[in-house]
Amino acid sequence: MSKEVIKIENLSKQYRLGVIGTGTLSHDLNRWWHKTRGKPDPYLRLGEENKRDTPGTTGYVWALRNINFSVNQGDTLGIIGKNGAGKSTLLKILSRVTGPTTGSFKVKGRIASLLEVGTGFHQELTGRENIFVNGAILGMTKTEIKKKLDEIIEFSGIERYIDTPAKRYSSGMYVRLAFAVAAHLEAEILIADEVLAVGDAEFQKKCLGKMKDMGQAGRTVIFVSHNMAAVKQLCSQCVWINRGEIDSIGATDDIILNYTKMSGGNKENSLVDIKRKGIGEIKFSKIDVYPVNEGAVIKSGDGIKFEVYYDTLRMKEEDNYDFVIGIWNSAGTPLLMMTNMYLNQTIKLTKLSGKIIFSIDKLPLNKGTYTINLRLLKNGLEMDFIEEAYCFEVENGNYFNHNVFYPEHYQGIYTNFTISQ
Repeated sequence: MSKEVIKIENLSKQYRLGVIGTGTLSHDLNRWWHKTRGKPDPYLRLGEENKRDTPGTTGYVWALRNINFSVNQGDTLGIIGKNGAGKSTLLKILSRVTGPTTGSFKVKGRIASLLEVGTGFHQELTGRENIFVNGAILGMTKTEIKKKLDEIIEFSGIERYIDTPAKRYSSGMYVRLAFAVAAHLEAEILIADEVLAVGDAEFQKKCLGKMKDMGQAGRTVIFVSHNMAAVKQLCSQCVWINRGEIDSIGATDDIILNYTKMSGGNKENSLVDIKRKGIGEIKFSKIDVYPVNEGAVIKSGDGIKFEVYYDTLRMKEEDNYDFVIGIWNSAGTPLLMMTNMYLNQTIKLTKLSGKIIFSIDKLPLNKGTYTINLRLLKNGLEMDFIEEAYCFEVENGNYFNHNVFYPEHYQGIYTNFTISQ
């Protein structure tokens, strides 16, 4: 039976917006007065849902609310959720950077935490000196650090700059060195928050390999990332945090699939009231995705059409337009990119409102959930850009007698499609 190393019970964290600490002096005194009389904190009755895109009324927000789960020795646990969901707050509590407002947690073993790039680094000290400083912060003795110094430097991949002051380092060099130190600490638990967000592909592969080795050696890894492919590759179990509360816990593949379906893309084909970027002189208004055989589900190997509708208030005869459709899988990996630029095809509009049709004779996607990004340029300037504009499902079909991803492309440029107006 696996040994339980982390247990979290009814853990909640409340913040007061716009201030540092718990709030004003009067609030702190009021809390103290209630505590001395054995009464509950009066401000725990306040607080709203952790919903970052809406204004609040009380000034208090529950960054985390009623979190309950446990982690066993040797587990590799992924934590996913949108920005502001409370993932980093949870890791800070587990790392004892901050404390919970209510509830409790127990940790058995030494923790190595990677919460923010460059935390614990001194700008004026060299990389070598910072290894000793950072190692000491993480709980390593000087003897331990000396013993592993060469391994740490080699793993970081910045040996040439190890005696250069840290203020000359790029963010990628920071995280390389910070991860190298934490990975070589003989801690029972490694907590990594978006460690792959900075760094090149080679370093990301090295990090994932190291964390895998740690899990296989019986050490526990808690990994927060927006890179679904990395979470799938590393973690056997996953926790989905939504607006400060646990939405679900379970097998990684199942949780990521549900997360993608629920929050990975727009389910409505109208694009009028949706977040976007760009100058906005011309905008996408709607998207339709359907199989060529009407009434049938979208299947691998079948014909499919993407109709993107647009609206503009003005246009000129000499204006050139570029329409772009990007398709991403549930792991957050870009698969197909379709645009008239790849076909050396010029699009000129003749109506203030209309549609552009992208057609694929044989859809080269296997069964799964996919999201669409839309981009529209006018004379090279970005007019409209919508991430996760639409979400669609593909069922098993028959593409060359097997169900695999088999696009006819070259270096990621997909050309097996046509465009019409």
